[in-house]
Amino acid sequence: MPQDDDDRPVTIYTVAARAGVSIATVSRVLQGSTPASPMTRRKVLRAVEELDYVPLRSSRPVEVPRHQTHGLVLPGLVGPYYSELLSGFEATAAQYGQSVVVLLAGGPVPLEESLRGLLQRIDGVVIANDTVDDAVVRTISRSTPTVLLARDPVQGCDAVLAENERSAAELTSHLVGHGRRHLVFVGDTADSHDVGQRYAGFVAALRRRRLLEAAPPIRVRLEEASAPEVVDAVLSSAEPVDGLLCANDELAVSVMALLARHGVRVPEDLAVTGFDDIMTSRYVRPGLTTAQQPTRAIGRWAAIRLHERIEGRTEDVEPLVIPTRIVLRGSCGCPWDGPSLPTPPAAAVAEAGAGA
Repeated sequence: MPQDDDDRPVTIYTVAARAGVSIATVSRVLQGSTPASPMTRRKVLRAVEELDYVPLRSSRPVEVPRHQTHGLVLPGLVGPYYSELLSGFEATAAQYGQSVVVLLAGGPVPLEESLRGLLQRIDGVVIANDTVDDAVVRTISRSTPTVLLARDPVQGCDAVLAENERSAAELTSHLVGHGRRHLVFVGDTADSHDVGQRYAGFVAALRRRRLLEAAPPIRVRLEEASAPEVVDAVLSSAEPVDGLLCANDELAVSVMALLARHGVRVPEDLAVTGFDDIMTSRYVRPGLTTAQQPTRAIGRWAAIRLHERIEGRTEDVEPLVIPTRIVLRGSCGCPWDGPSLPTPPAAAVAEAGAGA
């Protein structure tokens, strides 16, 4: 079991004390049995992450044969998002003594056929994005504990989601505050729940300004290879574009690099924002303004929720929504002096010795 700084085991009481709430409130937030206010949820989830707390169930109501294996269905493993997600999921599953089997969509065998084989070897499954149709998800959930990740909830399934709309709206309003008036969203809203929510936040923020109208999105996949299509659309636009809200960082960083080759300056000529806060975003010049999504924590919570379903907590629950926050750097027009680098351990020890 995780331990706090004074080596005592971390319990629900420790989490409650750190968050400044009752243990009943912690229990309600973690179980999702009743809605909690956004502020309360953020305080509890922050305490859980800081303490590395993993809720444990000491018993299960029905003893059934177990495979000691969690299944995870992903659209792919390309890019930093899915590697971070998988890292958080696997590490937490290991704390429960579970191994992980990953099934990738788009393989040589039809996904539904692969799923049938997977379900014979696992105790429960996490299904990410829109890899599996809702009708198939409902069928699976009748016999297999199921958690959905980054997709619209389906009745009978648990769900873990990142907060998307609010942060996208904040990024949009921030660009408007910098005087940008011709903004375009980049990403295919039909591609995923997350992208759809981010575009909804973009549109909502512009509507609140009343004088600004949301342009149709540039519908591309969220990957490096889509950058030329985005830049071509921007450069050929009848009305000059002065701000891009990209639906993820991988695409935003790629677009910034290609814009520079065409002599377009970021942010002087065109402001750019992303979503995720991958490591590259901190080091690219002039620094990418983005929304920080705790991707590893999302994978961690998917494993926790799946474990609880396997252990018998099968009543319907509220989706767990993981908070995000915007990070301001230079690509939006804010002053930025470069990344703050962590002090290397050896240097920190030397400094401590010098000051003793």
